[in-house]
Amino acid sequence: MATEEKIKKEVKPKAKPKVEVEVKVEPKAEVKTEAKPKTEVKTKVKTGPKTKSKAKAKDKTEDRYIEAVGRRKTATARVRVWTKGKGFVVNGMDMKEYFPTQDLQTTITSPIDMLNIEEKFKISVLVKGSGKIAQSVAVRHGLSRVLIKINPELRKRLKKAGYLKRDPRMRERKKFGLRRARKSTQWSKR
Repeated sequence: MATEEKIKKEVKPKAKPKVEVEVKVEPKAEVKTEAKPKTEVKTKVKTGPKTKSKAKAKDKTEDRYIEAVGRRKTATARVRVWTKGKGFVVNGMDMKEYFPTQDLQTTITSPIDMLNIEEKFKISVLVKGSGKIAQSVAVRHGLSRVLIKINPELRKRLKKAGYLKRDPRMRERKKFGLRRARKSTQWSKR
């Protein structure tokens, strides 16, 4: 018996982690207890901004964008188009800074130039993967898809120009026993 009592005294229960809890009680209740009907328990949880007034909510609906995704090789471009405003931004930079050559710039803006609707939209693009040329074609593909969402009658003209086709050509994987996908080691006669 004596050894059991010593063991019980030595073993202490583990401390439970502390949780911050705010208890909000209505002003009529004087006693702070966990009365279920009148108490409201709030835990501290990080939340986003609260909803604004109806006037500000209407401004957000008017300032919405249309979004589409374009792809080429391993490049993926998320294109957002606003009907209000002007400008062309790629990855937070001006289009002419991100794609410095004239060839890449004409590739990107070709759907807009073909339809004669320059300077009517504000365009924002987030592009990643692959190289600059594949990225420019991915942006063109995404921009063409957005223009169709805006006006479905443009589909025929964009499809004829080949801007809606997702180019399926990808790099072939490396095979074991070879240097690359198909290149083998140099053949030696002896």
